[in-house]
Parts: sequence; structure tokens; C-alpha cells
Amino acid sequence: MNIFPAVDIKDGKCVRLRQGAEDQVTVFSDDPVAMARQWVEAGTRWLHVIDLDGAFSGTPRNMELIRELCSAVSIPVQLGGGIRSLDVAGKYLEAGVTRLIIGTVALEDPALFRELCQAYPGRIGVSLDARDGHLKTKGWVEDAGKTVADVVPELEAAGAAFFIYTDISRDGMQSGVNIPALESLLGMTDRPVLIAGGISTLEDVQAVHPLAERGLAGVITGKAIYAGSLDLKAALDWLAAQN
Repeated sequence: MNIFPAVDIKDGKCVRLRQGAEDQVTVFSDDPVAMARQWVEAGTRWLHVIDLDGAFSGTPRNMELIRELCSAVSIPVQLGGGIRSLDVAGKYLEAGVTRLIIGTVALEDPALFRELCQAYPGRIGVSLDARDGHLKTKGWVEDAGKTVADVVPELEAAGAAFFIYTDISRDGMQSGVNIPALESLLGMTDRPVLIAGGISTLEDVQAVHPLAERGLAGVITGKAIYAGSLDLKAALDWLAAQN
């Protein structure tokens, strides 16, 4: 199991949103590349980068900044936010991104999602973002009209390589992980699963660690490592000691 530090980019800055709300922004750094380097120096093996401008607008807004970020670090980067065409996906991969996270397209355009998976096998994952069990799209602002259980089988069949589950009500709230929802998803799929939303302390990491045996591949954390309630290096050291 890995810890994925989140580098969320909005207006060229490294930010966190409260429950995904576009107007609930906290700026943690004017330099996302420097923040990425900081997490690499702490020992992380992956970075989780989101183009929030792209997620809300549907069009990439930080391509060159993300290219610079990928060039500046020596570890793989997974990226999401506004990837809604084969062309955009290809440009991000050419820019140095290792794998892509698809949200809206996966739920609203099954044919395009299948094309993405076929074009880039093993490199396309799905972000399952839910509030009270109901999936959201377009930067978490629209109801998809489906639940996680509705979509996982068809996404697997299309070629999804991994899943990221976010409990929107817990995102940025530092309130702990929705373990029952996570366990439910792990029971539906044999693909690797990452969890986001609610990881705020080492105890939260420790609470979900037993689920690594059932396919939990990692936890994504943002506000906690920026605000200091989770010491990333200490958490990574604890994980290393479990192996």
C-alpha cells in the first residue's frame, strides 16, 4: 500500500478544496512544482495531481505546468481533471504523466472510455466520486444518476486498470475514511483501489492498512499533509516497517 500526496492545481497554484467546492479554496503554495519536490524528498513513490481548472471547465488549463512538474520529479505521476478526449489523454502522457484518471467520460461516454482503455492499456483508471453513495461528475457538481455498484462491472469490462474512490462529504474535512463504502468497493472488483477523502492522521492510515490484503493499493491525502496533521515521512516510514 502506498501514500499518494495530492497536488491539486487551480489558477497555477497548489490548493485544496473543501468537499470539492470550487469556491471553498485554500491556497497552500504558489509553486506546485516545489510542493511536488517536497513530497518526493519525503519519500513518496507516487504523486496524485489534479487539474482542478480542467475538471470544472472540461478543458486542460495547466498542461505546461504539469509537463514541468513531471520533468522535475523522478517518480510516477497520476493525473486527472478535464481529460475528455483521446487527444488530451495523449498529450498528457507525452508530457510525462504515467497514468490517467478519468471521471466524467467514464460515466457519460462509455464508447470514448473504452477507446481510451484500448489506446493506453493499463494506464487508464476511474475516479468514483460519491456523496451519500451517489456518483458525481463534472468536478463533482452534477449528479450522475448512478451508484458505484451500477458502474463498476461495465468499467472493468471496458478496461479500467484501477479505481479511486472519494467520499466527497469527507474530502478536505479530515474526518476519517468511510470504511464501509471502501470495503464494499473492494468486494466488487479485483482491480487495485485507492481511497481519497478523510485521511487526516497516521491512525487513519493504520485503520485502512489491513485492507491492503483485499486490494487497497493506496491512500490519497492532501489537506492533512499540508496542514500538518499527518507527517508524510513518518507515515511512509510506518508503512515501510509493515512490509
